[in-house]
Amino acid sequence: MDEWQDTRRLPDPRVQVLDARFAPYRLELAKVERLATGCRWAEGPVWFGDHHALVWSDVSNNRLLRWDERTGETTVFRAPSDYSNGNTRDAAGHLVTCEQGRRRVTRTEFDGRLTVLADQWEGRRLNSPNDVVGTRDGAVWFTDPPFGILTDQEGYRAIPELPTNVYRVDPAGRLGVACAGLDYPNGVAFSPDERTAYIVESRGQPRRRIVACDVADGTLVNPRTLVDAETGAPDGLRVDEDGNLWCGWGGGEGLDGVRVYTPTGDLIGYIDLPERCANVEFGGRSNNRLFMAATSSVYALFVNTRGAR
Repeated sequence: MDEWQDTRRLPDPRVQVLDARFAPYRLELAKVERLATGCRWAEGPVWFGDHHALVWSDVSNNRLLRWDERTGETTVFRAPSDYSNGNTRDAAGHLVTCEQGRRRVTRTEFDGRLTVLADQWEGRRLNSPNDVVGTRDGAVWFTDPPFGILTDQEGYRAIPELPTNVYRVDPAGRLGVACAGLDYPNGVAFSPDERTAYIVESRGQPRRRIVACDVADGTLVNPRTLVDAETGAPDGLRVDEDGNLWCGWGGGEGLDGVRVYTPTGDLIGYIDLPERCANVEFGGRSNNRLFMAATSSVYALFVNTRGAR
């Protein structure tokens, strides 16, 4: 998009302190930068510190892209990508990807081969795995709404065969339902101690919401509303070392960007972007650079906190 203009003012007016608790996280000399553009629907950013690179999905263009921190160059990482959406790294460092086209979750081995982690449950095909996160025990958790099969834009239109569950692939490769009953679960992340999971419920009633769940023996229990979205649309999210939630947001001018919430659900900060933001990731040398996948572009901002590991 052509209307992006790099700000000349510091601190960047796009980074808004809505509550004094957010002020320590805003760096006076940091500003929002646009790293790449030309996507149709940017999603699922994941950082590879060992390669100094960010990989993300350009869902509607059916490809994965890669931005090199050292050169600033953006190249195609994988195409076709089977309409990949969410990405993460597992405990061993593999790339794990939600593929909406083949309705599965795959792991990219270090030699480039793909291993299917999940593509069905009890003999029925998954809907369209959307977002994914790995935990320190080696498990992989993912959400399975039907967004990728509702139209032919982000996959292939089909009739859903399963409820919109949250699943867990345990370290031995066994798949299980971690949480049922959420209405179109989308983004997923964990608190720094991994005792709490946060899930965006995209069709929550009466409004979209961010749900907090307790982690218990490989399942998610006691779902409760942490954030009532009220207006706009939350999507993907990540958590910093202090437990704050950094959530991609949409809904038009004044809503598009990233909203930041405390672990108790208080809105404290907002990063204003000219496009709807689908998902975020912490990365960079000190894990203190926030990458934001927002519709046609990827943006970045240095912040005074680090992503939870």
